[in-house]
Amino acid sequence: MLLSELAKSLELELVGEDREIRGIESLDKADSSQLSFLENPKYLKLLKDTKAAAVILNKKYLKELPENVSALISEEPYLSLAYATKFFAKPPFEKDGKEPEIEENVTIAPNVYIGKGAVIKKGVTLMPGVFVGDNVTIEKGTLIYPNVTVYRDCKIGKNCIIHAGAVIGSDGFGFAHKKDGTHVKIYQNGNVVIEDDVEIGANTTIDRAVFGSTVIKKGVKIDNLVQIGHNCEIGEYSIIVSQVGISGSTILGRNVVMGGQSATAGHLKIGDFATIAARGGVTKSIEGSKVYSGFPLMPHKEWLRLQAKLSKLLKE
Repeated sequence: MLLSELAKSLELELVGEDREIRGIESLDKADSSQLSFLENPKYLKLLKDTKAAAVILNKKYLKELPENVSALISEEPYLSLAYATKFFAKPPFEKDGKEPEIEENVTIAPNVYIGKGAVIKKGVTLMPGVFVGDNVTIEKGTLIYPNVTVYRDCKIGKNCIIHAGAVIGSDGFGFAHKKDGTHVKIYQNGNVVIEDDVEIGANTTIDRAVFGSTVIKKGVKIDNLVQIGHNCEIGEYSIIVSQVGISGSTILGRNVVMGGQSATAGHLKIGDFATIAARGGVTKSIEGSKVYSGFPLMPHKEWLRLQAKLSKLLKE
């Protein structure tokens, strides 16, 4: 839609050239057809280098905007973004469109739904009750157990195994909050990309990105009952054990291990080969090649010493 139309709908002031907008993206990834936003001043450096067609921002940051980038002026940019996402949200499923492409040696059990534009490659097995949304791609040799749901536009690699009841690509938990305490949905217009040789346990949920992709990299093994938030990236060959919760936009490096019921806050980075013991709570970014425990999180050896001292105190 045109920026002028969007500005009118959102009751915002347009500064700069009127342009056609085809989607929404972060400041560092947006191109000349996309809208972005600035809420937190710590991202001003990204604003100065953005290639976006337009940015929703507070008037006080207007002077930081590149000359060729238009602006939508808002006192609450994040809230305005939430309202804007609705205009670019895709329908839950397409009524019209290209019929699915299904290659040879594909096994499709009864009660499987395959959406418009989906591509199912050789040797894939879809067991009863599987839902494959529009424009989903499932690569060669992947096995999907009963009642798995793969929302539209998601990508699944070769030789993956997805166990019963898993949900791939459901909406990330994203809301902006009004001053009166009510919540405004941020429509999640990205997808999930699962690379090759990934195994996903039963009833695990992996949320689609707000924009861009939630990425599960090659060789990752995920247990049952795991929650992975929107825009996360799980590094190659990581192991995620049952009941782990990973908050949005957290990045795990290669071969990270997260023990049962451990969890992270959002927007963190966990280094390669880090191990987080069961019930560990990660509240800040941590280095790789170390073992961590507890909440607040600490190196595992320190946690063991702390437990020993506490036990001694209780006996006195």
